[in-house]
Amino acid sequence: MKMVPDIKNILYATDLSENARYAFTYASAIANRFGAEITILHVLEELSPSSSGIVSEIVGKERWVDLKKRNEEKVITSIRSRIEDGCNVINQNTPECPFIVQNIIVKAGHPVDQIIHYAEKKECDLVVMGSRGHGILAEAMLGNTSRRVLRRCTKPVLVVRLPKGV
Repeated sequence: MKMVPDIKNILYATDLSENARYAFTYASAIANRFGAEITILHVLEELSPSSSGIVSEIVGKERWVDLKKRNEEKVITSIRSRIEDGCNVINQNTPECPFIVQNIIVKAGHPVDQIIHYAEKKECDLVVMGSRGHGILAEAMLGNTSRRVLRRCTKPVLVVRLPKGV
């Protein structure tokens, strides 16, 4: 049995919150230490089927599909840009930390399912994520997300808390 794990591929799951940005410093430090690559994943939560059905009835099915597609493309482009900007800031502040962002993935779906799917699909050695995010139901939903990932994921998971006062 190996005593020291070989960490070569890190999945960093982000909801773009302050806590998630703080967790990225851990992901990048670990990547630097082990010479690992980082795959960044952000999941856009979809409307529930009943909510989607109501909106579809109001605006029409074709229009709703078109609106969802155009809006999703805009959101994905915006999020990808924010993530790339964040990576650039960390690289500028710590030039001695040459971690490599292998891929930035933005998907629509259920966050827990997508995180677990990509941890397995990308054969990640470690999943890094924040413990809480932002929004109306941040404590309940995002705390719940990290707990569910911890429970269901077969890969090691590092959940990073935002320190008090930050």
